Amino acid sequence: MKKHELVYDTCVQLLETELVPAMGCTEPIAVAYCAAKAKELLGETPEIVDVKVSGNIIKNVKSVVVPNTDGMAGMEVAAAAGIAFGKPEKELECIAQATPEDKENMRRLLKEAEFTVSPTYGTEILEIIITLKANGHSSLARIIKRHANIVRLEKDGEVLYDKTDDAEDGAAKGPDKSLLTIKGSYEFAKTCDLADVEGPIRRQIACNSAISKAGLTEDWGANVGKSILEFKGDSLRNRAIAAAAAGSDARMGGCELPVVIVSGSGNQGITASMPVITYAKELGKSEEELIRAIVFSDLVALQEKAGVGALSAFCGAMCAASGAGAGIAFLQGASEEDIEKVIITSLGQISGMLCDGAKASCATKIAAAVDCSIFAWEMLGKGRRLKGGDGILSDDVEKCIADVGRVARVGMAETDHVVQAIMTE
Repeated sequence: MKKHELVYDTCVQLLETELVPAMGCTEPIAVAYCAAKAKELLGETPEIVDVKVSGNIIKNVKSVVVPNTDGMAGMEVAAAAGIAFGKPEKELECIAQATPEDKENMRRLLKEAEFTVSPTYGTEILEIIITLKANGHSSLARIIKRHANIVRLEKDGEVLYDKTDDAEDGAAKGPDKSLLTIKGSYEFAKTCDLADVEGPIRRQIACNSAISKAGLTEDWGANVGKSILEFKGDSLRNRAIAAAAAGSDARMGGCELPVVIVSGSGNQGITASMPVITYAKELGKSEEELIRAIVFSDLVALQEKAGVGALSAFCGAMCAASGAGAGIAFLQGASEEDIEKVIITSLGQISGMLCDGAKASCATKIAAAVDCSIFAWEMLGKGRRLKGGDGILSDDVEKCIADVGRVARVGMAETDHVVQAIMTE
């Protein structure tokens, strides 16, 4: 693939724009970021904090610990953290630092301000609208489609910034993921100039390895990563599974380390990278081989998740795990044809895994998904695989990915409503 061709440039841009650091689960951090922007406009401590969010934001904020809050969770906490000490210029790392005084101000705000949280009832899957009021003044910030995509800012009813139409027209969605194909991503990962991709990939390796290590050596969440090694043994495949699960343990538990995200998700960023990193170390692969394998894993994950949608009832870690299985096969010299079979077999096992919000059990779902993806690669080594016609599977990998996305996006839409209803009862 030649540099500056459309697909080549799209792959580079996707890696640059998608692989960004976030500290904490992206949904509560997006709420904190939106609140920080609104506070910046208001210029004073609010007396009233009104938070309106889409259903999937409610689902993913409800149970996950917000970093730098001493173990607290929930929508009000995320908004209060953003207001009390959020630095909006840092976007998804806006609450990465907090002093004891900052935390005390957050706790005081939670006690003294009037907080309301309600659904937007709109058509946007990802939407956050925060309105702040104090001393006769007001401010508003609105995010749609992507976690750090501010589209509207108001002060005292005056519109200061409005890019809503651009977002609706697709201008704010970033590079066109519909250009991604397994063949194109494989060729790109094989031939791309390392200088075009190594920056975001090196950051992904460093950040995600650090939080995975924290999950394996400290006490976070349900300690799923540790449990895998304790109960199932210290094999290479178990270490790869545990590395991904442990990163989620720490992240869902409020660990104050950044994660490089994929498809807007830290769990997906961890899942797409840590199994590949673990295999590369064990197999003695070069740094270049590792970088190229993670590039491929990330692009496969991005392609699969694009068909699912930003937030849904389908666990996005399934897409990232499928990418990791493809990346592990790529790392070991598998052909494009064989990698397609690995992807199809992995999707045949794990499609339909339910997303019921961000919380400690995400690590168990990641572990199951990575296990299935590695198993798909191991099966292929014996000449075995799942084939087209098995349920919704197709031997055409592009159709298979599209059909799984359709099931997730369309077929599971009502499932998402039921899950949200149960979680808010």
